[in-house]
Amino acid sequence: MVSPFCSRRKAFHSAAHVPAGTEGCSYSQEYELSNLDEMPLMMSEEGFENDESDYQTLPRARAGQRRGGLGWFLLGGWKLLCASPHLLNVLLRFSRNGKHARCLKLKVFLSPQVLYQQFKFFLNLYFLVVACSQFVTSLKIGYLYTYWAPLGFVMAVTMVREAVDEVRRFQRDKEMNSQLYSKLTVRGKVQVKSSDIQVGDLVIVEKNQRIPADMIFLRTSEKTGESCFIRTDQLDGETDWKLKVAVGCTQRLPAVGDLFSISAHVYAQKPQLDIHSFEGNFTRDDCEPQIHESLSIENTLWASTVVASGTVIGVVIYTGKETRSVLNTSFAQNKVGLLDLELNRLTKALFLAQVVLSVVMVALQGFVGPWFRNLFRFVVLFSYIIPISLRVNLDMGKSAYGWMITKDENIPGTVVRTSTIPEELGRLVYLLTDKTGTLTQNEMIFKRLHLGTVSYGTDTMDEIQSHIIQSYAQVSHRSPACGGSCGATPSRKPQTSGPKIRKSVSSRIHEAVKAIALCHNVTPVYESHPGVNGETESAEADQDFSDDNRTYQASSPDEVALVRWTESVGLTLVNRDLTSLQLKTPSGQILSFHILQIFPFTSESKRMGIIVREESTGEISFYMKGADVAMATIVQYNDWLEEECGNMAREGLRTLVVAKKGLSEEQYQDFENRYNQAKLSIHDRSLKVAAVVESLEREMELLCLTGVEDQLQADVRPTLELLRNAGIKVGKPRDPREAHLELNAFRRKHDCTLVVSGDSLEVCLRYYEHEFVELACQCPAVVCCRCSPTQKAQIVRLLQRHTANRTCAIGDGGNDVSMIQAADCGIGIEGKEGKQASLAADFSITQFRHIGRLLMVHGRNSYKRSAALGQFVMHRGMIISTMQAVFSSIFYFASVPLYQGFLMVGYATIYTMFPVFSLVLDQDVKPEMALLYPELYKDLTKGRSLSFKTFLIWVLISVYQGGILMYGALVLFESEFVHVVAISFTALVLTELLMVALTIRTWHWLMVLAEFFSLGCYLASLAFLNEYFGIGRVSPGAFLDLTFITTWPFLWKVSAITLVSCLPLYILKYLKRKFSPPSYSKLST
Repeated sequence: MVSPFCSRRKAFHSAAHVPAGTEGCSYSQEYELSNLDEMPLMMSEEGFENDESDYQTLPRARAGQRRGGLGWFLLGGWKLLCASPHLLNVLLRFSRNGKHARCLKLKVFLSPQVLYQQFKFFLNLYFLVVACSQFVTSLKIGYLYTYWAPLGFVMAVTMVREAVDEVRRFQRDKEMNSQLYSKLTVRGKVQVKSSDIQVGDLVIVEKNQRIPADMIFLRTSEKTGESCFIRTDQLDGETDWKLKVAVGCTQRLPAVGDLFSISAHVYAQKPQLDIHSFEGNFTRDDCEPQIHESLSIENTLWASTVVASGTVIGVVIYTGKETRSVLNTSFAQNKVGLLDLELNRLTKALFLAQVVLSVVMVALQGFVGPWFRNLFRFVVLFSYIIPISLRVNLDMGKSAYGWMITKDENIPGTVVRTSTIPEELGRLVYLLTDKTGTLTQNEMIFKRLHLGTVSYGTDTMDEIQSHIIQSYAQVSHRSPACGGSCGATPSRKPQTSGPKIRKSVSSRIHEAVKAIALCHNVTPVYESHPGVNGETESAEADQDFSDDNRTYQASSPDEVALVRWTESVGLTLVNRDLTSLQLKTPSGQILSFHILQIFPFTSESKRMGIIVREESTGEISFYMKGADVAMATIVQYNDWLEEECGNMAREGLRTLVVAKKGLSEEQYQDFENRYNQAKLSIHDRSLKVAAVVESLEREMELLCLTGVEDQLQADVRPTLELLRNAGIKVGKPRDPREAHLELNAFRRKHDCTLVVSGDSLEVCLRYYEHEFVELACQCPAVVCCRCSPTQKAQIVRLLQRHTANRTCAIGDGGNDVSMIQAADCGIGIEGKEGKQASLAADFSITQFRHIGRLLMVHGRNSYKRSAALGQFVMHRGMIISTMQAVFSSIFYFASVPLYQGFLMVGYATIYTMFPVFSLVLDQDVKPEMALLYPELYKDLTKGRSLSFKTFLIWVLISVYQGGILMYGALVLFESEFVHVVAISFTALVLTELLMVALTIRTWHWLMVLAEFFSLGCYLASLAFLNEYFGIGRVSPGAFLDLTFITTWPFLWKVSAITLVSCLPLYILKYLKRKFSPPSYSKLST
C-alpha cells in the first residue's frame, strides 16, 4: 500500500514552525477532536477502498494514523496557517461551493422578512390597516372583498413578479451547481458536481470550461510549459485574455500522479475582495534545502473565469461565498426615481387631507356619541382618496416604457435592466461619462513617436522603417564574432559614458523601437491547424511565423497597438512564453531575449517594466514605460518631456513615456536576491516588493514619447452638442496642482470648460469641496483626467449631495461600475472592455450616440406619461371621495358608504382602468421633433409636469367635478331620489372616460379601443349588478330599475350632468393653450 502523502504536516502558529512531533499541542488536538469530521480531507488508497462515497472525510477512529503532507496543506491548510489560536475553530468551517440560498428563499417566501419588504411602503401599509379594520364589526363599512381584493391584487402582482425572478435565479444556480468536473484522486479521475467541490480538492478544468472555485494553478497541458490563458469577462468585465502561470515546483513533476508523492504545504491569505492581488507561498518539505516559491495573482485561477487554452490542474483554496467572484457580487441598491418620491409626498398630503376631512365631518356632528369610532369610520370611508392602484399602474407603466425602449429599432441592442426608473431619463441635469471605450472606439492607432529633437508622424513612419532596416542590415553584414550585437545594442562599457556621447538619430530610433517591442505584456497567439488524424496541433512559434496566422493577446489595447506598430516598421514579436521572448528583424533574423523579471501595470503605479537579457550578448536591460506623471521623476533631467506631452494631449493622443537602464550582472543579482526575499514575505509583501523595484527606478535614460490615438465613435460630437443644448452638463472622468488659486481665478471666467487632474481633484475634494462643486456647476463641461474609480463615484455623490438635480453616469469598463451604481441613472455600454459595466447599469446601450434618443425621446415620454398617469389615478380617487363627502353631508354626516361592493372594485378596474392606463401611449411631440429641438428637454428638468401646483389644480378639478356630479344628481332627480346611486355612478364613469379623452394629446388606436371597451363593460354590467345600485342602509331594498335607465329623461339628464362637469374644464384648457401655449405645442403646430 502506498500512501499518497508524506507523514509530516505543517502549521503556522504565531509565525512559528510546528513539526509533526508536536501534534499534542492543545490547539491541534482540539482541532482533531472537534472539527475532524467537518474538515474536507483527501485520504489514502486504503481508506478509499473501504467506502468510495466517503473519500472526502477521514473517519475519527483513524485520526491518529492519518498521514499529512501536500494533501492536508492543500486541502485545509490555508485556514489553519492564517488562523490565530482563538479564531481556529471558527475559520476551519469551510463554505460549501454550491449556491443554495435561492431554494431557502422560496421556502420562506411568505416569511416576515418578505412581508416587511412589501409593507414598508406607506401605501401598502395604509391599506393593510384599513382592510384589517373591517374585521371589527363597529368599524365595518362595506363588504370585506371591497378592501381585501384590491390589496390582494396589488400584493399578488408584486410578489408574483419577485417569485418569477427568484425561480429563474434558482434554476440558474441549480444548473451551475450540477455542472460536472473531474477531480483528481489517488485512484484516478472522479466526476463530481460543482456544488460538491471542497477546499483542497485537485480539480481538472478543460479548455472552454468554467473554473468552479478559486484555485492555485499547479499544472497545465500547454506546450508552452508553465502558463495558460483564461478569459475573465464574467469576473472583471475585460474581454482580453489573461496569462496565468503554474507553480514551478508542481509543473516540473514528471507526471500528474507525482502530486501525491511529495510533501509540501501552501500558505494562502484569508479571503479578500481584491481580484487583482493575492499573497501566498508554496513550500516543498521533502527536499534539502526546502523549495520556497512565492504565489501571486498570476498563480491563481478565480472562480467564474474560463480556461481559454489547454487543460489546467489546480488545488481549491476558496469555495462558495469565500470566492472572489461571490465576495465581489454587490447587490446594487434599489434606486428610487424622483417621480416616485414626489408621488410619495403627494400621497402623504392626501392622507393628511383625508384625516382633516374626517375630523371636519365628526366636528359637524358635534362630537356626539362614540365620536372616535365615527372618526375612524370616516377615515375608512374616505380611504379611496388615496388610490391603492397607483403603484400598480405606475409599475405596469414602467414595464411598458421598458418594452418600448427595448423594441425601438433606432437604438438596437438597448437593454433595460432596472425597470423602476425609466422616468429618470427625462430628469437628468448632470451626465458623467468615461472617455475610452465610451466616447471612443477603444481601437488604438499609433500616431506619433517623439525622440526629443525630432518627431515622427503617420506621414513619416517610412523613415523609421528605413532606419530599422538599415540598422539591422549593418548588423547582419558584420563579423559573426560580434555576435550580431555590434551596432545593434551598445556594449556595457560605452553605456557607462553614454550620456556624454551624442547618439545618432538612427541609433536613437533603433533603441526606441527595440524598447517598445520588448516592454509589454503582449503574447502572440497562433491559430491551431487540424492534424492528420483530425487532432489539433498548436502552431509552434519556431515553425510558423506567418503574419496571417498571428494574433496578439494583451490586457490593454494600447500595448497591442504599440506591438503592431513595431511590426509595421520591421521589428516583429513572433514568440513569447514565461521566460523568453523572440523578435524577428526585417531580414528575418531572430533575436532571442531571456525574460528575467516583469513588473505589471497597476492603477497605483501607472507604469510597467521588464528586465531582459539578450542571449547573443548577455547584456541585461531594464525597460519601463508609463504615464508622464509617473515617469517624470524616474527619467533623467530633460527639458522637453512635459511640453511635448501637453502638445500630444491637445491633439487627443494617449501618451506613454519609454525609458531604459542598463544593469551589470552584479547589480541584477543583488536586485534579484532582495526581490525574491520581498516576494516571500508574509506581512506587507506588496510594500516591500514596491520598495525593491523603486530602487531600480532611478536616473533612467529617456528614450522616446509615444502617442496613440483612440478614435471617437460615430456621431459623438453631434450627440454631445445635443446634450448641451438640452441643458445637460457633461463631465468626462478620464482616468492638484495649485487648486485654490486656480479655482478662484477660474470663477471669473464664463462659458469655459474646467479641466482637472486626478491629483488636483483629490485636493479639491478634500479641502475645497464646496468651491469645486460651485465652480463645476457653472461650467458647461468638466474634464477630470486620470481619475480612479473611487474618485469617479465621489464626484457623483458630490453632485447629489450639493445639488437637487439628477445625475447620470455612463461607462464601458469595470472601473466605471462604482460610478454607474452611485448615479441616479446608470448607463453601460457593451464594448471591447467587456460586459461588467453593462451588467451593472440600469440601461445598456451599444453606442454612445444612442443616448440622445434614449433621453430626448424615451426619457421625455416616460416622465410625461407617468406624471399624467399618476395624477389621473389620484384624481380618480379624489373625485369619488368628494362625492362621498357630499353624500354624507346631506344625510346628517352619517358614515354610510355611497357605493358598495363590486361598484368600488369595478370603478378602479374594468370601468376606468384601461382608458387611464392607455395614457402610457400618449406623447406631446413626435420623436423627430424632440431630437430636432433638444431645448424642450430643459422644461422636464424643472419638474413642472408633476408638482404641488399641478396637484392642487387636479384637487380643484376633483372637488368641482365631484360636487357637480353629486349635487346634479340630487337636483335633477329629486322625484326619483331612490335612483341617486345609479344616476351619480353612471355620470361618474362617463366623466372619467371624457376626462381621459380631453387629456390625450396624440390618439392611438388602442386608446379608442380602451374607451369603448370600458363603456361597453359598464353598460353590460348594469343588467347583473342591479342589487348594488340602492342607497344601502338609508333605503334598503331600493334597487335599479332597468326600465328607468332606458327613458329619455334619464339619458339627457345624465348627459347634462356629465357635460357640466367636463365642458368648463375643456373651455379653460382651450383658452390656456390659445393664450399661453406650452413650448411643445408651438412646435407641433
